[in-house]
Amino acid sequence: MNFDFDMIVIGGGAAGLTSAGMSASLGAKTALIELHKLGGDCTWTGCVPSKTLLKAAKIFYQSKTARNFGLENYNVQLNFKNVAEHIKNIQQKVYEEADDPKIYEKMGVEVITGNARFIDKNRIEIIKETNESKILSSRYFIISTGASPVVPDINGISEINYLTNHNIFSLNELPKKLAIVGAGPIGIEMAQAFNRLGSKITVIDLGNKILSKDNEELTSILLEELKKEGIVFRFEESVIEIKQNSSNKTIFLKNNITGAASEVNCNEILISAGRKPNIKGLNLEGISLHTNNRGIVINKNCRTNIKNIYACGDVAGSFQFTHFAEHMAKVAVSNALLHLPLSIDTKNISWCTFSEPELAHVGATEKQLLDDNINYTTYKFPFNKIDRAITENETVGWIKVYAKSWNGKIFGVDILGANAGEMIGEFALAVKNGITLRKIAETIHPYPTYILGNRRAADQWFIKKQSRLFVKALQTIFNYKGSLPDTSDPDRII
Repeated sequence: MNFDFDMIVIGGGAAGLTSAGMSASLGAKTALIELHKLGGDCTWTGCVPSKTLLKAAKIFYQSKTARNFGLENYNVQLNFKNVAEHIKNIQQKVYEEADDPKIYEKMGVEVITGNARFIDKNRIEIIKETNESKILSSRYFIISTGASPVVPDINGISEINYLTNHNIFSLNELPKKLAIVGAGPIGIEMAQAFNRLGSKITVIDLGNKILSKDNEELTSILLEELKKEGIVFRFEESVIEIKQNSSNKTIFLKNNITGAASEVNCNEILISAGRKPNIKGLNLEGISLHTNNRGIVINKNCRTNIKNIYACGDVAGSFQFTHFAEHMAKVAVSNALLHLPLSIDTKNISWCTFSEPELAHVGATEKQLLDDNINYTTYKFPFNKIDRAITENETVGWIKVYAKSWNGKIFGVDILGANAGEMIGEFALAVKNGITLRKIAETIHPYPTYILGNRRAADQWFIKKQSRLFVKALQTIFNYKGSLPDTSDPDRII
């Protein structure tokens, strides 16, 4: 059978762009179908605009707290329309440098705008905005249509204007009062950003903590820092109803423990209560492709139950990160076109919430290690002992490493602190490649840097390994009369 293409990729976000680019680079005749603009959530509604906003908010906040650095506080005027315009400019710059269709067309990718639906396992129909349609066939398909915000079924929500990550970056006016439903990464980052710009923030969550997938000890420290900045948290509260009167909104809450009723008044509401896979309209049921409530069902090679159809990214992944979507795309293309049996790596995934301080993780969580009855030791080092952190007045935070005590094999790492997202990279390399704490401790790190804290955390393993018996033996051999080191204190600092 002759096909129009060797590979058709549906969805032009991080996973789709990586899939299409890699496919074309391997010599496959490739098409990329996107309903809107290339770039996906990362460029338009996620990483790029949120980090741009966070940076603007940080600079504004530092102007109000300059005394912490021996300066006088200075009065920077906020023009939120200018901030919004700055975000749009950065998005456009990223789009032009990384997502522009011309870039992919030069690679040999045919970029097609339209909505795709499967006819059978080898054919799709593409419907354009003009209602024109055409049918294309392909040997292989990769579905990478991403995910969208979940909007809970709350009484009155359909009658109000609410925000999600899809439209919050289109605001041209700073909300005086912003309520955020959900204390996950999006909720926490936006809470701090808008709070620092001058909004009064209330975060509402069904649970009893923030960032439920992260280390509880570190999230508790971060929570206290956010409270110090003035953010109000309402935990274990359910949103029962929302009413809107002119530009003001009232959120009616019920305490999940006591049953007590209360209200929160605000100008805007941000819903950040999770995400759902974008599978509607693909006609997956028509070709009997398996899905569940998390999205498209795939195996470890990103292949669906239909042999020539693969899926990657948020539409099929439990880890909804740009970097994980790109990883899945490489696995999918390698299996489809090269028949290399690459598998998704879910053991060594890293992530970071870009609050201040940042909270980053890689590998196994402490909870997973406990649940799996894995014997491990925790090696900790505080940011208030990292000289670079002291010089920059960024002393809140800890490095926590979970490793085997006898050989220093690293199972997982959590870092709370300034530049944690950058620091976790070294540990990501170590976890993936079996680099031990001994190797990190023996590696010369530049001074004064934040990443030197990683070596100092590794030093804690070295300290504990120097048993009193071993040191005593060395003293006897070399006739050394000095005092023995105290290796009993787990937080001892070299």
